[in-house]
Amino acid sequence: MALTSGVCLDRAKAAAERGVPADAVRWACTVTDVSEELVDWMAATSLLRRALPAAGAGTLPRRARVAVLGSYTTRQLVQILPLAAARCGIDVELHEGGYDQFRQEILDPRGELARFRPDVVVLAVHEGALALPEVSSTPDDDVAREVARWTSLWKAIADTTGARVVQHTFALPTDVPLRHLASRTPGSRHAMSVRVNVGLGAAAAARGGQVALVDCDALAASVGKRTWFDARYWYRSKQAVALACLPLLARHTAAVIAGSLGRGRKCLVLDLDNTVWGGILGEDGIAGIKLGSGAAGEAFSAFQSFALDLKARGIVLAVCSKNNPDDVREVFEKHPDMRLALDDIALLSAGWDDKATQLRRIAATLGLGLDALVFVDDNPAEREVIRQLVPEVDLVDIPTDPAGYVRALAEYPFFEPAALTSEDASRTDMYRARARTAELADEASSLDDFLTSLDMVAIPAPADEVTLPRIAALIGKTNQFNLTGRRRGPSEVEALAADPAWSVLSVRLRDCFSDHGLVGVLLAHADGGVLTIDTWLLSCRVIGRTLEDEMLLLAAGEARRAGCSTIRGSYVPSGKNALVSGLYPRLGFTQDESGALAPDGAGETTFWTIATGDVPSSPGFIRVEHPDGRRDGTRTAANGEVRQ
Repeated sequence: MALTSGVCLDRAKAAAERGVPADAVRWACTVTDVSEELVDWMAATSLLRRALPAAGAGTLPRRARVAVLGSYTTRQLVQILPLAAARCGIDVELHEGGYDQFRQEILDPRGELARFRPDVVVLAVHEGALALPEVSSTPDDDVAREVARWTSLWKAIADTTGARVVQHTFALPTDVPLRHLASRTPGSRHAMSVRVNVGLGAAAAARGGQVALVDCDALAASVGKRTWFDARYWYRSKQAVALACLPLLARHTAAVIAGSLGRGRKCLVLDLDNTVWGGILGEDGIAGIKLGSGAAGEAFSAFQSFALDLKARGIVLAVCSKNNPDDVREVFEKHPDMRLALDDIALLSAGWDDKATQLRRIAATLGLGLDALVFVDDNPAEREVIRQLVPEVDLVDIPTDPAGYVRALAEYPFFEPAALTSEDASRTDMYRARARTAELADEASSLDDFLTSLDMVAIPAPADEVTLPRIAALIGKTNQFNLTGRRRGPSEVEALAADPAWSVLSVRLRDCFSDHGLVGVLLAHADGGVLTIDTWLLSCRVIGRTLEDEMLLLAAGEARRAGCSTIRGSYVPSGKNALVSGLYPRLGFTQDESGALAPDGAGETTFWTIATGDVPSSPGFIRVEHPDGRRDGTRTAANGEVRQ
């Protein structure tokens, strides 16, 4: 049975009636993948609203408080945004600002917005909110002034709430008086509006993950601006976006919110036959597959090129195929029109296991959750199997004609990152190194031998304009090795780094296979002779390598410099961080009190202390190189003494 909105709604209702609310939530969210109709989204939202509380905390991996402030009527957008956010794995609590009251709410330090304490503020604004004349004799000044007006609101939001900002760019109407002259007239409102959008993009990029944009002008162009703009809605209800386009806007707004909170998908997994190339390799052979020439061959080549573009912006590539692995490698190595190379693929899984099993193996080997994977397969039957057996894996439903593959993948919205960093282009290399590390672990005779063979080096990194975006991104998305689950945005981290009472530690790690980049963060503050750990986390790709032992030694050094004789930490169970439930006792901490309620009722917080001088020495598997060139010995004690 083909998936339709009706099928999904029926399955959601049936799951709710059977007393399986988690399945009802999943099928309600699936409506967003198969329908663009507002009436379907509203029906699914109604089902979600009833099923989600019954499903309980943890059904969706992340919770967030989101404020929507608009220059137009946002009621319908706000109604369906929880559904779009749930599709991204986020349970949102919403605050809707009054009609065209966004500036007043932002600038009032004691108003409803400040009291709501949002994690994200969405600025849902339209072209009519631009303070630009129809024609200007000083366009440069007017554009600069307008960009500054909006960026000042971003700063006010950060100062008042510490929230991330997601701003809608300005969709530009086509009914302009100058018509074709508008683009060639620098002082026209249209030309200046284009420049304002560009200026906001540059300003957002300079703020790392603190500000993200939803490109509404591109969304409007994708559906046609005659569809996006419907004057009837504006005159009747001050609705700037046609109701038919609200699902599209909600989907992309939620995707950008998810990216800013670290919930974007990370890995694109590709089938091969009739997906990466045309034909069946096992039947047609390397000479018979379609690639590079002819209409179909060019389409497959274009699809490979688009996958490479995704890799360049940080999406990890993997392969999942039922094929002979030697035949597959021969195509990658010898076919003259292959644009993807083996070095572009973090993990190549080719064999005769079912694809659900292969996908689970890919996720485990790369150290990713299944909910980080997006699978592209031309076969609808295979997609349905994945949908049923590993529903955490996302699917891109590509059409039967390969000419439509690029568009289908380009329109998939959930690869949004919080920001682009210098590490993104090399992310596939990092994950390929992780796969090789897994192979090495299988071959090692003991864990100690394996860790020693990695030849690991840790490099403490200062909190600066280069590292702060990565620090904030790790805080926003790390769940497994995260002692407290606190989420701090870029502006908060920057403020803490400037506070002499706080230590903001970050650590890079490299080994014999790869430089893994910045993978560890520890935030702590000194007060009354006690260094209290506020946030402590590690990227999942380096868990189990004893880097946490080295980070505790670094924290002990910070404690000594601050005159602290005690280090205090806390563990807040989240449902996802059971991995570190025993970390503090393993490191020699003693429990001193417990029973405080954790945020969101996730569990009980336990508190742990250790004397600074009692911090255990290094296990000896990682060499620490400081930015000043100083190296710690592999048996470094907490007091700085090198123990041979």
